[in-house]
Amino acid sequence: MSTPNGFPQHSGACVTQSTEGGAVQDLHAKKAGKAAKKEAAGNGVLTFEDPPSVGISLNETLKLLPDELKANTKIKSVTPRPPRKPRLERAASLDEKSWRRWRRFRTSQESLTDPNETSSSNGSLQEASLSPPIRGRASPCHQCCQQNSLHSSPDASEASPVGKSRGGTSDLGKRASEISSALGGLLRGKAFAGGKPRLSQIMPARPLPPMELNVASHTLRTANRIDSDCMDYRHYSQHKFGRVSSSLSDTRLHGNGMVYDNCSTDSMKSTFSLLTPIRSKDVRSRSYLEGSLLANGALLGAAELSRYFPDRNIGIFVATWNMQGQKELPVNLDDFLLPTDPDYAQDMYVIGVQEGCPDRREWEIRLQETLGPHYVMLYSAAHGVLYMSIFIRRDLIWFCSEVEYATVTTRIVSQIKTKGALGICFTFFGTSFLFITSHFTSGDSKVNERKLDYSKTIQALTLPKNVPDTNPYRSSSNDVTTRFDEVFWFGDFNFRLNKDRETVDSILNQNPETDVSKLLAYDQLTSEMSRGSIFKGFQEADIHFRPSYKFDIGKDSYDTTSKQRTPSYTDRVVYRSRYRDDIHAVKYSSCPVIKTSDHRPVFALFRVKVRPGRDNIPLAAGQFDRELYLIGIKRRITRELQKRQEQKDQKSSSICSIS
Repeated sequence: MSTPNGFPQHSGACVTQSTEGGAVQDLHAKKAGKAAKKEAAGNGVLTFEDPPSVGISLNETLKLLPDELKANTKIKSVTPRPPRKPRLERAASLDEKSWRRWRRFRTSQESLTDPNETSSSNGSLQEASLSPPIRGRASPCHQCCQQNSLHSSPDASEASPVGKSRGGTSDLGKRASEISSALGGLLRGKAFAGGKPRLSQIMPARPLPPMELNVASHTLRTANRIDSDCMDYRHYSQHKFGRVSSSLSDTRLHGNGMVYDNCSTDSMKSTFSLLTPIRSKDVRSRSYLEGSLLANGALLGAAELSRYFPDRNIGIFVATWNMQGQKELPVNLDDFLLPTDPDYAQDMYVIGVQEGCPDRREWEIRLQETLGPHYVMLYSAAHGVLYMSIFIRRDLIWFCSEVEYATVTTRIVSQIKTKGALGICFTFFGTSFLFITSHFTSGDSKVNERKLDYSKTIQALTLPKNVPDTNPYRSSSNDVTTRFDEVFWFGDFNFRLNKDRETVDSILNQNPETDVSKLLAYDQLTSEMSRGSIFKGFQEADIHFRPSYKFDIGKDSYDTTSKQRTPSYTDRVVYRSRYRDDIHAVKYSSCPVIKTSDHRPVFALFRVKVRPGRDNIPLAAGQFDRELYLIGIKRRITRELQKRQEQKDQKSSSICSIS
């Protein structure tokens, strides 16, 4: 029995919906809802009511809560939504189905990457996991109902544990709070679902390939090279010599805030491979009258030196050759100046000649032609038939001071200056260099005369003249070699082997390769240097080549004339330094392929430490022999064109005979 508003007289009874008079029942349900709202407002109880736009009839039976919950919650009506009808899909083509499968797979991957969204965007997965949304009047009693009408959903028709067996007050309170919180989401327009489906993480079937960490463009790194055929000098020089040919160090770039990461560092290196940015305020404020080792923007300072030579070591090629005054020059000087043993050319080339050819200019052009456009002649001087030429890489001419030279004649009575010395000096960054080429007195027994030539040379060479001494406290007015940081002395010293020809020939025949230690035991220069009577403070690299004098011109045999001169090590290269271990000899050898003289050229390769300098020294300002440079390059191009034309003519002149 029910009251006029549709609610039972006691809590245990159920109210069933009549199958007759549906319209009347709907009208009574609306009136009962309004009356219940007023009554609940008077008692201060929370009620739930569907929006005015929703007009669903009361088509279910309502199950009331037990007596224990009536005091706290009053339920007016429940209007569950009927089950959704199955959605009919139109027939899709194979292409559309494949596109849908791809789209679902793509969206599932995107959902995995979003930490805030773990549900799948696939509609079928979501619909299968969700209960049909409930519209109309919602009440916490929808889980407590024992049975529903024929139009109720399967989820709503589950029997409540309270209906089967009376539970305690605490269990019912918990369920009521859970139901009310869930229905609160419904009121805010959100569909209630027990949980969102999670897709398992997709793992690759095989290990992914390693990623390339260095994203610097190879084109950018090679944009500022001199020639396209230039090898990667930085990589190989670091492997061979420990040098890193980078214009800007990573520390400078990161420290100045110019870059943020390694990729930016690589980009800056490629952009500023030769020129570093200079601030305008530094150009305005500096007078350059007084230099500083650490001044920002100093031309000869530590920053500029480290930019070109991070290890502060340069490569120097020093060679000496007695040309015997021959007019004929070698056809090819590549084996002399560019030996194949070291993989890379040096930074500086110093060539001294005794008894030079009559045409000195032609000799210098041949040197420029061989070294190519990477090098320029910094300076050249002569003293009679003594020639010296200094070539340097064209990028380094700005760091050289003014070049000075001086000469000494040791044979006064001679009209032709064939014996004497020629010295050239300059400062490179903060390191002073002195190069001396000499031709001492000849003769097997004239050791004392040669020692006198040495003494006269170190006293008479008036160098330096205008370039300041880098360390005047360690200099001596009686010895020119003490006034420079690095000294290289080379030439035809004419020291012989104190042994007869037969003994020397027998030793050479027994050791045709490089074991010449038995010969060096009879060497006059080695003996005098060990006593300290000549070349004080100088060193010489180990000798592993055959005597450079005296050969028959154009042959590999030693003197076969009636004089039968003893083969000797007359052509030598010695060196000294103010600082210990500043000079490291890399190679010391001769060039046996050049046979236009009775002497073989002798050369040495060195690694020399360079120190930063000050900007208050007189600079050469990029001076070099421009005319010689242009002539040498034209000769090189012409020679290459002739070679190609000869190869072309040789191919076209081939005759095919048919037999």
